[in-house]
Amino acid sequence: MTTAGLLLYGVYVAVLLVLAVPLGRLCARVLGGEPTFLSRVLGPFERVLYRVAGVRPDAEMHWREYTAAVLLFNVLGLVVVYALQRLQPLLPLNPQELGAVAPDLAFNTAVSFASNTNWQAYGGETTLSYLTQMLGLTVQNFVSAATGIAVLAALVRAFVRRRADTIGNFWADLVRSTLYILLPLSLVWAVLLAGQGVVQTLDPSAHATLLHTATGPEGQVLTEQTIALGPGASQIAIKQLGTNGGGFYNVNSAHPLENPTGLSNLFECLAILLIPAALCLTFGRMVGDRRQGWAVLAAMVAIFLPLLALCAWSEGQLAPELVALGVDPSAGNLEGKELRFGADASALWATATTAASNGSVNAMHDSFNPLGGLVAMWLMQLGEVVFGGVGSGLYGMLVFAIIAVFLAGLMVGRTPEYLGKKIEAFEVKMAALVVLLPSAGVLLGTAIAVATEAGRAGMSNPGVHGFSEVLYGFSSASNNNGSAFAGLGANSFFYNTALGLCMLIGRYGVIVPVLALAGSLARKQPVPPGPGTMPTHTPLFVLLLVAAVILVGALTFVPALALGPIVEHLTMTGAHP
Repeated sequence: MTTAGLLLYGVYVAVLLVLAVPLGRLCARVLGGEPTFLSRVLGPFERVLYRVAGVRPDAEMHWREYTAAVLLFNVLGLVVVYALQRLQPLLPLNPQELGAVAPDLAFNTAVSFASNTNWQAYGGETTLSYLTQMLGLTVQNFVSAATGIAVLAALVRAFVRRRADTIGNFWADLVRSTLYILLPLSLVWAVLLAGQGVVQTLDPSAHATLLHTATGPEGQVLTEQTIALGPGASQIAIKQLGTNGGGFYNVNSAHPLENPTGLSNLFECLAILLIPAALCLTFGRMVGDRRQGWAVLAAMVAIFLPLLALCAWSEGQLAPELVALGVDPSAGNLEGKELRFGADASALWATATTAASNGSVNAMHDSFNPLGGLVAMWLMQLGEVVFGGVGSGLYGMLVFAIIAVFLAGLMVGRTPEYLGKKIEAFEVKMAALVVLLPSAGVLLGTAIAVATEAGRAGMSNPGVHGFSEVLYGFSSASNNNGSAFAGLGANSFFYNTALGLCMLIGRYGVIVPVLALAGSLARKQPVPPGPGTMPTHTPLFVLLLVAAVILVGALTFVPALALGPIVEHLTMTGAHP
């Protein structure tokens, strides 16, 4: 870690927290149904949408109705994205005349974007038409993120309400989150990125004459290069802000037309954590105690910063074998990284993108040193709650808060409470499902993959690193991240199907218990604080919350990590028999 790197990290965290405050205030007003400075302009559009859809925004829903609406909307989105891929040759805005996407890959991609995972087993610029990118992927980037915000809003309302049978209206939450939060921010970010040179056009691919001839993969002489273009900036803005992460180009934000400058790199990296950080402060405002929001945010930062430091330290090192060959170690590990970003900025991006359920990359995680790869992998395995996805990260962290107060209650022998609501058997069961279902997807999926020929066929590296590739892939899919150790060949029937199922479980197997939890909490009468009530805004609670997240992650995944990046690190450093 260099001095410049430390300065970069300090500026990044400071700007993030400064921007989170006003955005958190805006989100609280939007989710509370209050007017904002955008209401005069966008309010008529909101009302038109309700009339066209036949929705009464003031009609509250029972948690089962809310859940059914979430699932129905997401299934319809999945079907639309699948159909667009399969019918691609027959549809307009396909200047490259790209063919239909294979059924298993189309299924994987449709599930990926509907579930806010954005796992990509294809090259975007060579597989999907402009129409599919815009109407399918970009639309899902908005509505999948808005779905996460809506579910969070329902859970937060449940903490506030007394003996209520309803938790809000999903359609109103979806529309308001999209119209007043995601759309304006995406417009601003798209303009910023286009100003830095990010591609934004409907022109077909450009063709450039090479200054020197090159040899193709089959020995042919190449005199021309095809440069893929398209409506990039608009999609990249929402892929970052919505913690979607799916790249317009195959190499994602390592591509010079997707992330051309140091400033565009900062803009895109800030966007990853901006809304998740702001929603913590939104939570505090909505429950009427801003200290609660700052406590949750503090817990996230307390986990994020040490892991960022570990990743930066790891990528600042050079493998002993390379040092022995005379390679200059001062620049750190530059394998798989863009020289214009270097090791420090690449480590920051890798930590941010896996702390959030973003999954975009500006470097190849497969080329990270073992401990750098471990940081990225473990952040996902913690449940994508260290900031996490838009909405989904915070409702996952609130579930851990419930687990934390439950553990504290066991230690002192009294019924646990959180924000005045008693945490009883049903709430603990739902919290357990939220934590265990994604973990089961990771461990069972990895076990099946390494035990079958179809799974091992995708491993481009033997032994320990190959195992890490598979473990990373299932960690990413089951926790709706979307990034990958690029060495895993995932475009096969086995991986397209297995990872698609893990994405479904990781998204909807969490949303359903969270909404059931919301329904149960909304019906409870708040208990007034007493002498034995544990404050949930103090440094002690922050420490307890951090411990709950780390302990669950450690107990669940350290054995698997020991078989992958840990033993690989020991082997690399020579600390092995």
